[in-house]
Amino acid sequence: NDISAYIPTNVISITDGQIYVQGDLFNSGFRPAINVGTSVSRVGGAAQTGAMKSVSGKMKLELAQYAELAAFSQFGSDLDTATSATLERGKRTYEVLKQPQYDPLPEPFEILTIWAVTNGHMDSIPVEKVRDFETQFHQFVKRGHPKLITLLSNGEKINEDTTKELEKAVTAFKKTFK
Repeated sequence: NDISAYIPTNVISITDGQIYVQGDLFNSGFRPAINVGTSVSRVGGAAQTGAMKSVSGKMKLELAQYAELAAFSQFGSDLDTATSATLERGKRTYEVLKQPQYDPLPEPFEILTIWAVTNGHMDSIPVEKVRDFETQFHQFVKRGHPKLITLLSNGEKINEDTTKELEKAVTAFKKTFK
């Protein structure tokens, strides 16, 4: 049951901190099965671009809330609307973090996806359709909003203008998504 062998040495070396692995993440198909809520890194944030920092902080908080609520919700069946919504978004967030082996996403597309899921644009998408949504959204942005890819690639934090472009792109895409 030692899943630490599945963590590439480059992941260990770049964290410059402590990594906590989690068996249930591993069994769910997450490789490396790093618990982002309890792992600590002194350089992780410094190595991120401004745009990635803009979206990843919110995602990390939402994943921590989801993990807490998911454990808690096993003991009771009566959940209020806000708790149910947090659990549902958490499922979608974990789904977008799954990535096929040897098929990394370019950073602007990672940012697009994380921004869309953490801002509620995938809340109405069934969990089993999240991968399709993500793939088609990336193609839609490549074809119709190349400026957005450039904005997300420049290394700067997401500003008001970029947020407007993101909103415009995801709203237009959702009208076409089947």
